[in-house]
Amino acid sequence: MKNLVTDIKTLQEETLKNLQSSKANNTVRAYKSDFKDFGLFCVKNSFKSLPSDPKIISLYLTHLSTKDVKLSTIKRRLVSIGVIHKMKGHYLDTKHPIIVENLLGIKRRKGSVQKGKKPILINILRKILNVIDEQNSPDIKKLRDKSIILIGFSGGFRRNEIISLDYEDLDFVYEGLKITVKKSKTDQFGEGTIKALPYTKESPYCPVTTLERWLKISKINKGPIFRRFSKGSNLSNNRLTDQSVAIIIKNYLNEAGIDSKNYSGHSLRSGFATTAAESGVEERTIMAMTGHKSTEMVRRYIKEANLFKNNALNKIKI
Repeated sequence: MKNLVTDIKTLQEETLKNLQSSKANNTVRAYKSDFKDFGLFCVKNSFKSLPSDPKIISLYLTHLSTKDVKLSTIKRRLVSIGVIHKMKGHYLDTKHPIIVENLLGIKRRKGSVQKGKKPILINILRKILNVIDEQNSPDIKKLRDKSIILIGFSGGFRRNEIISLDYEDLDFVYEGLKITVKKSKTDQFGEGTIKALPYTKESPYCPVTTLERWLKISKINKGPIFRRFSKGSNLSNNRLTDQSVAIIIKNYLNEAGIDSKNYSGHSLRSGFATTAAESGVEERTIMAMTGHKSTEMVRRYIKEANLFKNNALNKIKI
């Protein structure tokens, strides 16, 4: 009997590990961060945060709505609270009427229009790259930053995918470059995908040629491709963080005289998708490059790209 109890305890521990491993580390950290805010709300109001109940959750959502928090953030917090409850072995009915109806009311009162970050389109991309060339910085730093931006844009990469690339993921072929993406947001089990970037040798903005120059000057032949600099222009072995990508983009936007407030690390990815849509690239072809599993977001890019192209006013003479 004692062995049976021990075995059950071991199985429970292993099950908990499986539940925790079912989500990517970044996702779990985001859940915990969201739940921490909920926990602070509960402490201040003498509520129990774990396990909680729908009434308390509903009060928390109302609290967030009064703090000018975006509806998307409110919904994400609800998901996070539910997931943490499951991971800790507690049941929480996040579909309870008091929660669902409250969310509907919040949506009606706040509105659900969300203004996303701006995409970096071709004209902005070229301005950034030209500004990098004009910097009074060592060539090694210029080439790193140009490679990050060109690879990020041309491959429709998420910023964490960019900094996760290793030398071993690259395969230079006659036509261009094959990049193995070991793991991504939509590939949580690490099955891997391959993105192909063809040479555009007639252009000074060729991502493959620029990356080749970066690898040559940096002498990187294994491990992380995009690394931090220590003092001066000394290249370290430490991989850049995904926040670094956003900082690099914003810095060069500002240098180019463009307000960086409405841009982010995601602007490279959305810029590629929007630009491809403007050029008439098919939806499935865009998705094959970006790795989107759902057509919803890609169709938003296509819709935005066609705002002027398919505008009724084009047929009207004023």
